[in-house]
Amino acid sequence: MRYKYDNVATPWMNSYGEVAPNLDYSEKTISGAVLERAAMEGDFPALTFMGKATSYSRLAEEIDRVARSFYALGVRPGTRVLVCLPNVPQAVFCLYGLNRIGAIPTMVHPLSAVSELAFYMNEASCSMAVTLDQFYGKFLEVKAQRPVEKVVVCRVSDELAFPLNVGQKLMTERKFPKIQAPDIVWNDFLKLGESVTDGYVADKDFRTEAVVLFSGGTTGTTKGIMLSDLNFNALAWQTANMANEEVHHSKMLAAMPVFHGFGLGVCIHTLMFIGGTSILVPRFNVKSYAKLIRKTQPNFIAGVPTLFEAITRNRYLDGADLSCLRGVFSGGDSLTIELKKKFDKFLADHNASVRVREGYGTTECVTACCLTPYNKEKEGSIGIPFPDTYFKICKPGSCDEIPFGEEGEICLTGPSMMLGYIGHEEENKETLRLHEDGHVWLHTGDLGRMDDEGFIYFSQRMKRMIVTSGYNVYPSQLENIIEGHPAVQRSCVIGVKDPLKMQRVKAYVVLKENCPADEDMRKSIMQHCKRHIAKYALPTEIEFRESLPTTLVGKVAYTVLEKEEAEKEGRQG
Repeated sequence: MRYKYDNVATPWMNSYGEVAPNLDYSEKTISGAVLERAAMEGDFPALTFMGKATSYSRLAEEIDRVARSFYALGVRPGTRVLVCLPNVPQAVFCLYGLNRIGAIPTMVHPLSAVSELAFYMNEASCSMAVTLDQFYGKFLEVKAQRPVEKVVVCRVSDELAFPLNVGQKLMTERKFPKIQAPDIVWNDFLKLGESVTDGYVADKDFRTEAVVLFSGGTTGTTKGIMLSDLNFNALAWQTANMANEEVHHSKMLAAMPVFHGFGLGVCIHTLMFIGGTSILVPRFNVKSYAKLIRKTQPNFIAGVPTLFEAITRNRYLDGADLSCLRGVFSGGDSLTIELKKKFDKFLADHNASVRVREGYGTTECVTACCLTPYNKEKEGSIGIPFPDTYFKICKPGSCDEIPFGEEGEICLTGPSMMLGYIGHEEENKETLRLHEDGHVWLHTGDLGRMDDEGFIYFSQRMKRMIVTSGYNVYPSQLENIIEGHPAVQRSCVIGVKDPLKMQRVKAYVVLKENCPADEDMRKSIMQHCKRHIAKYALPTEIEFRESLPTTLVGKVAYTVLEKEEAEKEGRQG
């Protein structure tokens, strides 16, 4: 059976008169869709992890083993289980294994602090968790804060080929805490499922909750986002259609983490859905990432701007042939015009025939929902909506649509739109609003505009706007200008308190290698700003930094800088 999304508007048409397709979507669960694909692909590799391949046949076997084992532990339909793993095969097995029995994998970052893990478990009402042995100690601390029924503990060595597995056990895993009852190691966990033979596969509605992801927390309170099987399967099919390249049997470097919609939805589920290979990257650093690109020759790479910025700043890919690339996608944070130019040149210099395609998304619709077309880009634009996804720009705080070219709140609707936040009914009412057209629209909290060809332009989070002397200043626009200076590698702009202006503008700047962080450089950057920025919006202060703080997914964490500034003001006050 195929699901036809109930369109809310006429199909989008680009400037060439091409109509975006209306797609038919799977009515299966995410595990059902992947198991169906696995039956067709057989021995073709679904995953590779540190040189070891997992075929689709084995993937199907492991999904079923994990499903039976969770069922043996008493996990039932509707139960949320915390999955606190990096990009290792067990994370993929748990995602689909839990879904097979109707349970809900709740994906969180393993580098989260103990208090954050306790918060996630409380927020999603989880009593059970899966983690890696090196993070197990944190769950022993979590148990002091709240009840934890059982922790299933994985080891990297379980999925490594010989002799790497032996080295991992001897050199690394022996240092980690001993597993304490009633917690259980992965291999013993899998043995539990041998007693389960039937009755464990759930008859699950594809429109109900399937996965929980947490909002990034760059603004406001982190919230659990309920996403359905339809949300993920629709995203996968939309992404495949937007690629405009052959995707079957393609390879993608999966460096984005599994707890993030970009990593889980695009780098893993899309590849499993269409019969490709996800090359799992458990821990990102530029040197190992570059080595993997050289060795595996992926067809697609996806990342946040900080990843691309790091690649251009290092020499690990000098001389590399990147003609293997059919698509390079940027999302998760704003890609400045200058960084796009730098990376497009980097790609061209390394024999790639593609350019960076910037996208836009939000975890409230899994991840990407808008992407630059393969055959047309506009400077500063984040592209056009995915098939069956519709955008409108509304007057902030209302459901009133405003004309082309005017800036307002980005609103969208489509088959990847979330079910809602866990336990936050007021936020649900604010975010998911019924419009006069009779359809529910997601109010993103992002500012942007749409031109008369349907291209979307992102400004920034509504809450990030700086108000100085009564003028609205948008940090992302200033950052784009500052990064146009030939010595600047990266920047971040924040508003700091001012007794006269309410707020003034402060810029944090990371310089390129061998550029001196001295007063002459500060004056040079200020002169550059004066040529391009209105007087009221000029930075009053430029602070040089070796690096900028980032969130767990690589976004520049401007809130950390704001907090630092507030604490400094408090000490001075």
